[in-house]
Amino acid sequence: MSEVWNTLIKIQDRLIERFDATGKEVEEPGMDRFNQPGWINRVWNSEKYRRAHVDVVDARDTKGLWMMHCCVFPHLDNDGPIFGLDVIAGKNKITGYFHDYSPTSLEYHEMIDAFGDEVAKLEWRKPRELPEWAKAIFTEHMVAAGNVNSTEELEQLMELSFDSIDNYLEYIGAYNGTGKEEAGKAAQNRYAHFQKQNPHTPKTMTSLGLDEEDVRVFVQECLFPDIE
Repeated sequence: MSEVWNTLIKIQDRLIERFDATGKEVEEPGMDRFNQPGWINRVWNSEKYRRAHVDVVDARDTKGLWMMHCCVFPHLDNDGPIFGLDVIAGKNKITGYFHDYSPTSLEYHEMIDAFGDEVAKLEWRKPRELPEWAKAIFTEHMVAAGNVNSTEELEQLMELSFDSIDNYLEYIGAYNGTGKEEAGKAAQNRYAHFQKQNPHTPKTMTSLGLDEEDVRVFVQECLFPDIE
């Protein structure tokens, strides 16, 4: 296995391990359609968080690519941030790694500030100009890295991913009850709305060999489901 894929599968396994340890896996209605050979989707909920989702498309054998999406939403009465991590990689390099603690409140939040302190330690990180849909929901601390292939950079991304999910799960539950449910619902629906504006998500998934209609339904209804 390549060093790149080995690193990313370690991150995938760590996320699943942490969600298994902190939450209960659930079967969301309609999600079984999107568990296919080479495509896995797992969802958890917990007293600490409302919804955690890991989505992996493993097209290493067919397309030479591997893709993962992970998102953790706080409970609606929690004004803590949303955890988001997306990766797309070939055998020899990570072409895109995107990670943020995204706000659910207009107020300052210490978890986002702490995340920014950790991200600032990545000396090779090169902030990029984000499209308008992304500016609407992501922070200035967002990691948007590409062309990651050296052992040192891979180790830094793995360490950041491990520390970030550990810190998020350790602290997010402490903010339950700090916000108002209606505000939390609006903020999380807003996040989902703008994520659905990302044209790269469906384009990349179909390029990996997934059915176009499956991808359309998945992005709209299961990847970022609206809260009714």
